[in-house]
Amino acid sequence: MIRIGKIVATHGLQGAVILTHIIGNTKWLKKDEAILLELHRESYIPFFVTHLKATNNEEFIVQLEDVATVEAAKKLIGKQVYVKEQLIAAYATDTPLAWMGFKVIDDINGEIGTIEDVMQTAEQWLAKLTYKDTEVLIPLIKQMIKKIDLDKKTVFVSLPEGLLEVYL
Repeated sequence: MIRIGKIVATHGLQGAVILTHIIGNTKWLKKDEAILLELHRESYIPFFVTHLKATNNEEFIVQLEDVATVEAAKKLIGKQVYVKEQLIAAYATDTPLAWMGFKVIDDINGEIGTIEDVMQTAEQWLAKLTYKDTEVLIPLIKQMIKKIDLDKKTVFVSLPEGLLEVYL
């Protein structure tokens, strides 16, 4: 599963919600697809999309099965949204979203870990991984990425000297 966004608000009186996402286009989500909401920590519940309307490349108005009132929709605000990797694979190949689970190999340090999560900031993507039992964030920027091997699920990087030591 890949975290792609979250529910940010309700819309209308019929229980529709506004879903913001980081895929960058609107073709990936269709009627009758399932999205998974993290209602409680590590508890992912599937909801089927019964109606949707894209408002822009980063937002949908979505009606979910079994969510028919504003009160029910309000309970979903702030919940993280996940999808199965296959659902967005064709649309997210250019984004680090598709790299979760990839090994990261640095020029100097060798294999430093597996990408556990990716986050987008205003300026760049960050990969979260565990290095020497410590959580580290690696910027995923062109200057650091040497090569991406999709077949071997590996990202080759050239990290600045001292970046990993900051976390240790």
